[in-house]
Amino acid sequence: MKALVYYGDHDIKYEEKPKPEILKPTDAIVKIVKTTICGTDLGIYKGKNPEITPGRILGHEGIGIIEQVGESVTNFKVGDKVLISCVTSCGSCEYCKKQLYAHCKDGGWILGYMIDGVQAEYTRIPHADNSLYKYPDTIEDDVAVMLSDILPTGHEIGVQYGNVKPGDAIAIVGAGPVGMSVLLTSQFYSPSTIIMVDMDENRLELAKTLGATHTVNSAVENAEEAIKKIVGEEGVDVAIEAVGIPPTWDICQKIVKPGGHLANVGVHGVKVDFEIQKLWIKNLTITTGLVNTNTTPMLLKATATNKLPLKSLITHHYKLDQIEEAYQVFLNGAKEKAMKIIIEAN
Repeated sequence: MKALVYYGDHDIKYEEKPKPEILKPTDAIVKIVKTTICGTDLGIYKGKNPEITPGRILGHEGIGIIEQVGESVTNFKVGDKVLISCVTSCGSCEYCKKQLYAHCKDGGWILGYMIDGVQAEYTRIPHADNSLYKYPDTIEDDVAVMLSDILPTGHEIGVQYGNVKPGDAIAIVGAGPVGMSVLLTSQFYSPSTIIMVDMDENRLELAKTLGATHTVNSAVENAEEAIKKIVGEEGVDVAIEAVGIPPTWDICQKIVKPGGHLANVGVHGVKVDFEIQKLWIKNLTITTGLVNTNTTPMLLKATATNKLPLKSLITHHYKLDQIEEAYQVFLNGAKEKAMKIIIEAN
């Protein structure tokens, strides 16, 4: 089969690889129909994760058709159309019993990281009964891909961990795919003010159409000052960091009011300054996390009603054999006006 393979910093190749086989009775082999590129994949491409073994097939988001199932798989059969969760869960370890699937002792985020991923013609999914989802025909395939990772990540780690409540003023710092997912799912909880912060005016314009009440372009104005002009000097009830770099973290820790929540969603590759000397007195709740996907079933139901405009996040389409070009487009997202890129099997 063909697959996108990682060999090191800025070194990926679309090449021939052996088709995966069932290794354990709980496995399923899925023929990939559509996949996409995540910001985490870009981080791997840039050498952010040197622990990854050269030769690894990348990717952890996608949909496909069940090609083969192990003898212990009971929830799926050959021919089923499925959503692939970015997080693999055994369903029985101590963390899975707490719905902390991200920390499953025999899973977690392993696709495209510790085992071969989904940017390929076929993939092996461990613990298939707990790591795949059927979805109805009312959800388009392109939209279903959004439910592998970005939508549950934004909802769980941004909105739920941030404890967004009716009437809250919230700020989302970073208008990429995950930040937009925070924007969409935060509206389940009726915040009164939703401020989107980014340096890309195109993304800010899109955020307005998706429900942001205010936007701040941090490339042309001081974000802290602009936000406090909107909500008052004390700041926002919830600040959500959705990039993973020191400047966006700094904005968040400066704009959250006493008793508020700071939810870090971004994947950080370098250390940040945590101004505990200023924040200790503010009675803040500060959260971090990797998505557990425990809300994926609920999000599937919400998406099936066609009330979430997820198609608006899709900007580009490529075939699998064009995936190296797609990476370059996503790498230059601002220039290419790229948000979410759908990669379709040839």
